[in-house]
Amino acid sequence: MLYLIPTPIGNREDITQRALRLLGDVDLVLAEDTRTSRPLLQHYGIETPLRAYHAHNEHALVEQLVTELKAGSTYALITDAGTPGISDPGFLLVRACRAAGVDVSCLPGAAAFVPALAASGIPCDRFHFEGFLPHKKGRQTRLIHLAALPNTFVLYESPHRIAKLLGQLEEHCGPDRQACVAREISKLYEEITTAPLAELKADYAARTKVRGEIVVVVAGQ
Repeated sequence: MLYLIPTPIGNREDITQRALRLLGDVDLVLAEDTRTSRPLLQHYGIETPLRAYHAHNEHALVEQLVTELKAGSTYALITDAGTPGISDPGFLLVRACRAAGVDVSCLPGAAAFVPALAASGIPCDRFHFEGFLPHKKGRQTRLIHLAALPNTFVLYESPHRIAKLLGQLEEHCGPDRQACVAREISKLYEEITTAPLAELKADYAARTKVRGEIVVVVAGQ
């Protein structure tokens, strides 16, 4: 059995009791970054062994992990924050497990785009989740496609790229399109701002330093 276990995106109290129980019961925890995950497990007194599983080694490890799981091991997969497979490592292992007949179970839990979308005040009855845009090749094509969507769309972005992204969104969607920038979700300095793209771009362009992972929600055309 492989368990996909969401971990808090900021506030440690957001982890579920079931997640904590399973993290203590499994044979091994596969972690995107053991340096990030170890303090979380230690905080809750969990001593399960950790093994690194991330974007740089997942192709090399998948076959070995599936063999171990088929032999009877039970593992949990976690990422630095949020739900494995959602803009984080996980898909390759899940696909391989499914193909090999290994059971996979995903616990409900944290995903940054959900609270950002719900708190934005922008229509969320239908939406498109894009995640991270490509940095170079294909970026303009995706922006053109997203700008024409009739429904809300959701992006992830890093702090040092947010001002550039908001400028590109303003260029393709227009300065008056409503959008929301959600930063540091569930943390002490959580900030969720909804305004026209022109205002958001000006705000973030004027900031000397931006912290935290960021979710951008943009209204449809």
